[in-house]
Amino acid sequence: MRAPKHGTMLHAHVALALAALVLAGDALHPALAAGGGFNYKDALTKSIIFLEAQRSGKLPPNNRVKWRGDSGMEDGKLANVDLTGGYYDAGDNVKYGLPLAFTVTTLAWTALAFKPELESAKEMDHVHEAIRWGTDYLLKCGSRKKKLWVQVGDPNLDHQCWVRPENMKAPRTLYEIDEKTPGTEIAAETSAALAASSIVFRNDKKYSRALLNKAKLLFLFAKSHQGSYDGECPFYCSYSGYNDELLWAATWLYLATKRQVYADYINHEAISSSVAEFSWDLKFPGAQVLLAEFNMTSGGGAQSYKSQADNFVCAVLPDTAFHQVFITPGGVIHLRDGANSQYVTSTAFLLVVYADLLTRMGQTVLCGSQPIRPERLREFARQQVDYLLGANPRGSSYVVGFGANSPTQPHHRGASTPVLPPGYDVNCGLSFGEWFAPDRPNPNELTGAIMGGPDKNDGFVDKRANSSYTEPCTYINSLAIGPLAALAVRGANLVATH
Repeated sequence: MRAPKHGTMLHAHVALALAALVLAGDALHPALAAGGGFNYKDALTKSIIFLEAQRSGKLPPNNRVKWRGDSGMEDGKLANVDLTGGYYDAGDNVKYGLPLAFTVTTLAWTALAFKPELESAKEMDHVHEAIRWGTDYLLKCGSRKKKLWVQVGDPNLDHQCWVRPENMKAPRTLYEIDEKTPGTEIAAETSAALAASSIVFRNDKKYSRALLNKAKLLFLFAKSHQGSYDGECPFYCSYSGYNDELLWAATWLYLATKRQVYADYINHEAISSSVAEFSWDLKFPGAQVLLAEFNMTSGGGAQSYKSQADNFVCAVLPDTAFHQVFITPGGVIHLRDGANSQYVTSTAFLLVVYADLLTRMGQTVLCGSQPIRPERLREFARQQVDYLLGANPRGSSYVVGFGANSPTQPHHRGASTPVLPPGYDVNCGLSFGEWFAPDRPNPNELTGAIMGGPDKNDGFVDKRANSSYTEPCTYINSLAIGPLAALAVRGANLVATH
């Protein structure tokens, strides 16, 4: 999945006009906006099932996506290391370390922040399985001292063949970072994933300890050997640099250990900034929300993390004087084409989590002198989720297998290629004409996959060739699970009762 560079945000004077458009968008769908009308529990279940469709390696008997089979069973063989398992990020057959680790970190945060809801919905076991599928793989990637395997598969070769992972032919090229070839972003993100997951699995002391010990080592490695790794470009270039990942990893390590060394780093060494995006590339708002309750400050006391978390909200909500993010006429966030839904689900996730924290603390968001109550954060978060489920000008769902007029042509090799016998020799030259180009529904339903989303005018064409809008990604879904669980269990107002 290619991610374009961060665009210049709109100036605040556009906010009132955009707010009017949002209100008009709400008016188009009064029944959906007022009464919900969605089976959030069904959407929650399906959003987790999609992650099972993205699994690489030896699949367990309880894998619910029956058209998937074992794949990548020799991953790592070129370096005499076992790198089987993990996740394919999107619609191709490459395992990219940065988005994979971010998927795991956000799944772990989901399990922690929405524990009562996931347990009530009987989905916690599935979320734990999804996390562990990722952490088992990440531990393998970090099995060698002062080295981290960060990618399996050459994307340029992989993209020359439209074939399901079970029958892929491209060599499983391996990519690594070490002391001579640093990759601070990936090392720190992997550290964050393992540290967050160590909290989730504390009842399994041995496994939790292994996760935490590796997280500590990777953070030290990331901090001691600083430099950006460009080996995942142009598909996953870290345009934001690595300061956000260092803060993000230190935050999760502090939460996992409560050790002063991480608090000192957060307060005195870490660099933080107010931004309007939370994504696989930009983690500042996530760390700021996590740290908001600890009375910590960035830059040696320059600004509290609570203030920076507030700034994220103020930049996103259309009814503040500091609004920066474009809202489509139908009412959804649009930062850029190319998996824009990731910003929709990530914003919804952060707003629900932050609203819960503010409610517990008895506080509000401050946008200048304007207080914003937690209820407004929840309202906007629900609007974003409902848009993806079908409360939009098209009256159509962006989730495969869910709701009205759901997509049938996600840009996805496994879903669009028929199940072939093991060892079947695919003709790569003909594969695109056979399975990519035809204008017909995919033979295999990619249940729960959230599409890349609409354009800035709420337009969408359900064609697999339209990859910027029809390609799903693991990190879109990982950040949707929490808000969906909250809506399914708490109800439309999203107010926590625990």
